[in-house]
Amino acid sequence: MVIGFFMILVDSTIVSVATDSILVGLKTDLNSVVWVTSAYLLAYVVPLLVSGRLGDQFGPRNVYLTGLVLFTAASAWCGLSGSVEMLIVARAFQGLGAALMTPQTMAVITRTFPPDKRGTAMSLWGSVAGIAILVGPLAGGLLVDNFGWEWIFFVNVPVGIVALVLGFRLIPQLQTHRHRFDYLGIALSAIGMFLLVFGIQEGQKYDWGTISGPISVWSLIIVGVLVLVAFVWWQAKNKNEPLMSLSLFKDRNFSLANFGIATMGFAITGMAIPLMLFAQKAMGLTPTRSALLMIPLAVASGALAAPVGRLTDRMHPRYLAGTGFFLTSVALFWLGSVASPTTSVIGILAPITLMGVGNAFIWAPLSATATRNLPMQLAGAGAGVYNMTRQVGAVLGSAAVGVLMQNRIAAELSAASGGAPGGAPSADALQTSTGPLPDALKEPFATAMGQSVYLPAAVLILGFIAVLCFAAPTHAGMGGKNRQAPKEPAPVGGN
Repeated sequence: MVIGFFMILVDSTIVSVATDSILVGLKTDLNSVVWVTSAYLLAYVVPLLVSGRLGDQFGPRNVYLTGLVLFTAASAWCGLSGSVEMLIVARAFQGLGAALMTPQTMAVITRTFPPDKRGTAMSLWGSVAGIAILVGPLAGGLLVDNFGWEWIFFVNVPVGIVALVLGFRLIPQLQTHRHRFDYLGIALSAIGMFLLVFGIQEGQKYDWGTISGPISVWSLIIVGVLVLVAFVWWQAKNKNEPLMSLSLFKDRNFSLANFGIATMGFAITGMAIPLMLFAQKAMGLTPTRSALLMIPLAVASGALAAPVGRLTDRMHPRYLAGTGFFLTSVALFWLGSVASPTTSVIGILAPITLMGVGNAFIWAPLSATATRNLPMQLAGAGAGVYNMTRQVGAVLGSAAVGVLMQNRIAAELSAASGGAPGGAPSADALQTSTGPLPDALKEPFATAMGQSVYLPAAVLILGFIAVLCFAAPTHAGMGGKNRQAPKEPAPVGGN
């Protein structure tokens, strides 16, 4: 199951390295290339709540393997795409496969390991995230440099086949629980998220004004927010079995961990594309050398994952996760401040290394804290909600930073030209060839990318504040016998 989860995480990061090559190879624009990531994330996030329940009802093994088949087939489709529109559609199907797989990995851990051992198990789950952060960009760079951007998707096919064979042989059959499905909730969450993300990401393209007739960017964003509010209202009103049981959020740590992982998803996804574009367009690095910049992040995160996992079973989570959020935010502010064509590679590697240290203190403590107090019959639902909030943050991060990048590129290039008419058209240099920009454009472009990284850095401050409010855990490793256990969320749907 970890192999499949690893593939999902790799595909969340691998496209950032290939952004430049896809942009030129498919003769498209930056906004469309950002949609290649956003379509994947949007199709990933919307079904997560349903797929968690599907795992409860039909067994996590069966749902996981179904998602793996869909993900592998869609990967081949992505590589065969001849236009950016086809690639975006194929990525959406890939995201759907990922949505079926992800909650099952976390649910199996939750349902297999006792609470006092779960932190160690989650450390492996978390270390996969750290390794994927390395392998995704690095594999992407090597494949783009040597074979073309299509191979960042083709490589999933043999890995997917191996994971499928192993999955049939090794994944256990677990007890199932019957669920009703909230079709209205599914529709409201899907429509609300699509309108919100589409409005944010297309805002810069339409100058935050009219799209067509009475439809404007702001009307889509406002309607999207209202539909999501209606979704929450319906979840509270639905007495049968809501898509997202609000009773889960009665557990304080579950609520705070969900907010924290949303800010983490926003930051990790949001910083990837500007970092890779800066490395390739301003520093003049190849895709492979750009990806190598991520090695310190992955090494630091992976090396610290096991000891942090052990500490997760013994220490108050606010100290571990708080340290992680603080260090990661500082690292991103640092990275944005040194973004310049003249910055040495060492100058970029230092904040990236600090980011890796911060990451190690976030993944395992946050995921373990989120799920410790959930009853077994809600394990799938809780895992689905947790992974959904991470992906909600990721898709909003992709859209928001994509818009900010376009805005800052236009502003900085225009300022560099003194506001002359030639300033804005010079942005076309992004689409004409891969590799570094002309010297006159490198500095303003680097400044724009550095400014884009400040947004995810600021969002992490909110995550830092949230995790400082964690309550003390009650499992045995934390001396739970002397504390009153928090009240379990009420079962839903009679389960």
